[in-house]
Amino acid sequence: MEPAAGVGFKAEHFAEALAASAAGLWFEVHAENYMLEGGPRLAMLEAVRRERPLSLHGVGMSLAGMADPDPDHLAALKRLVDRFEPSLVSEHLAWSRLDGRCFPDLLPVPRTNAVLARCIANVSRMQDVLGRQILIENPTHYLPLADHSWSETSFLSELARRSGCGLLIDVNNVAVGAHNLGYDAGAWLDSVPAERVGEVHLAGHSLDAEGSLLIDSHDEPISDAVWDLYDAFIARVGPKPTLIERDGNLPPFVDLMKERERAQISLVGELALAA
Repeated sequence: MEPAAGVGFKAEHFAEALAASAAGLWFEVHAENYMLEGGPRLAMLEAVRRERPLSLHGVGMSLAGMADPDPDHLAALKRLVDRFEPSLVSEHLAWSRLDGRCFPDLLPVPRTNAVLARCIANVSRMQDVLGRQILIENPTHYLPLADHSWSETSFLSELARRSGCGLLIDVNNVAVGAHNLGYDAGAWLDSVPAERVGEVHLAGHSLDAEGSLLIDSHDEPISDAVWDLYDAFIARVGPKPTLIERDGNLPPFVDLMKERERAQISLVGELALAA
């Protein structure tokens, strides 16, 4: 996929998404919302795919969990990938399933050697079944975990090196985690290996009810602080496909496209500098 900016596709924006004429525009969807045998939702996505590149972003594979990837879930994703031939496929460094129970969260793990080995095996299994490289996204953090053996970026880099996967860097997740855990977001991003980055996510966040924790809510415009981090990041790693995410308080399509245009201007600027 060319290093252009895309938007998370929502059914409410179907007609406007099909009619959009912006150069390089692409769309991303959560894969689990389309693991169906047929129906209007898949028909809608097929119409979008005929016009624009598509990215599939998974939220339920539980790659950092104790078990192998669920074979039924993986088979459903494989059918979706074969049907829509997405430019990018991504998942999270997180777990969401234990002893047959699924949790509606992307839960973090201690970054130990044992967890790294399990993640490498699970990512490799997923890539073997899909027959392609996937991207792994950095999680959001709200509380510190004990027993880390690796820094987060070292863990992600080693996972990418040993499994062959790429990285999806969510700049908002970095900003939220930096606020909640007290680390330096810029230094975190500076330690990501540029050659491993295949996609960037941008989203908005909000404060919790007590006004202390930032929540990765995806229901607000992208903050100025996240834009500043993004501009510095792509200036270092080069232009990368960049997605504007919005899942709550969904604004009109034109407002999402304004954020998309903001990212596209930055990407075009970096492309011009690289030429």
